[in-house]
Amino acid sequence: MTETAKGSRAERVMVTIRNRIAGRALAPGDRLPSIRGLAATAGVSPSTVVEAYDRLAAEGLIRPQRGSGFYVSNAAPPPLKLAEGETPKARAVDPFWVSRQSLDAEDGTLKPGCGWLPAEWMPNEALRRAIRSLARADDAMLAYYGHTRGSHALRRLLLGRLAEEGVAAGPEHLMLTNTSTQALDLICRFLLRPGDTVLIDDPCYFNFQALLKAHQVKVIGVPYTTAGPDVAAFEALLSTERPRLYITNSALHNPTGATLSPQVAHRLLNAAAANDTIIVEDDIFADFEPEPTTRLAALDGLHHVIRIGSFSKTLSASVRCGYIAARADWVEGLVDLQIATNFGGPSPVSSEIIAHMLAGGGYRKHMEDVRRRLVRARRETTDRLARLGITPWLSPRGGFNLWCRLPDGLDSGEVAQAALAEGVVLAPGNVFSVSQTAGNFMRFNVAHMGDPRIYEVLARTLKRVV
Repeated sequence: MTETAKGSRAERVMVTIRNRIAGRALAPGDRLPSIRGLAATAGVSPSTVVEAYDRLAAEGLIRPQRGSGFYVSNAAPPPLKLAEGETPKARAVDPFWVSRQSLDAEDGTLKPGCGWLPAEWMPNEALRRAIRSLARADDAMLAYYGHTRGSHALRRLLLGRLAEEGVAAGPEHLMLTNTSTQALDLICRFLLRPGDTVLIDDPCYFNFQALLKAHQVKVIGVPYTTAGPDVAAFEALLSTERPRLYITNSALHNPTGATLSPQVAHRLLNAAAANDTIIVEDDIFADFEPEPTTRLAALDGLHHVIRIGSFSKTLSASVRCGYIAARADWVEGLVDLQIATNFGGPSPVSSEIIAHMLAGGGYRKHMEDVRRRLVRARRETTDRLARLGITPWLSPRGGFNLWCRLPDGLDSGEVAQAALAEGVVLAPGNVFSVSQTAGNFMRFNVAHMGDPRIYEVLARTLKRVV
């Protein structure tokens, strides 16, 4: 290995440690991973980690302790910085990277790394009819703030959907929010304090990491398997770290597409209850499943599980509304918190549009069509990626995410940077991984993989990065 290559790898290790300290995942006095342990998870040599730690110690950010390892310096950390203020294309590949590139992309940019369906796949005519129906709404609907718990009509529909799953919930257990992201933010504000520990899947949806960083909590990843989180690792972390929350997707996990097995679900719930850990179940991909599978909220009865969700993936990311289903006393507190931060519930206009869409049979037919299209897109994408040596980690039951392994020796962050220069936004593996151990993975949105230019750019960048 050349000195330049070794230095570059050491710098990447240093960036990882700096980011974890800046985001409060590592607090003053915390012990850093062992040299051999970090070398194994980061895919570098122990000497590279030694160099990185020595340089960080020279900066005063960490300190060595003879016979014990390295620790975060006791000096107060700098003001919370979620990300460096760089130009979009120059910024580091972090949990904000895919969001920034996808949301701010110029016209004509190809976005197989984004997390939503193409506009032409959405029920746009039905949305237009729902919007036109609001022209007949009374003045209060168009002019007033929303009810503190949200639209009565939409909550009735959601309670019916929960009952079909076997979740025993009444009106007192349910509230609407602006989005599922706001739902999670409210839960974090309500239940967490800076320095608390939160478990997330590794890998997991990158915005979980971004949001938790803003709440200044310690974030720890649980290795994820094809049947759900590694239960033995989960139980061990509950014992040693005493986490306040665990956040996960049960169905069509993002980014892997895996589905929680009943056996794993029962063990998770038993362990969480025994250790007083609250589980937040994000069910945003539920309607992409061909048939319903195990849900933690249904098994638990909303005692230690909070359910959140929305319809931004299935109906519209422009007309948005989320929800929280939880214990009645928690919902009361969350309602007050939403008043304090939002002065009322979500937009009555958005809520009524979504209620109108869900009330008839059109939504069911729309989702049947989407699921059929995704089966075809998933098959075609898998075949075309295979020709480039890119293989799926598993074949999902549904949804649009395909978690894939790149050919050996390739770093998906470098591939994504190179592809971005050619107008293609990709989702590299380490933006999903708190431990930074998914550098050889990439998440593809099969609904956005139809353009042959994507595969041409991939073919070129794979050769260039080798």
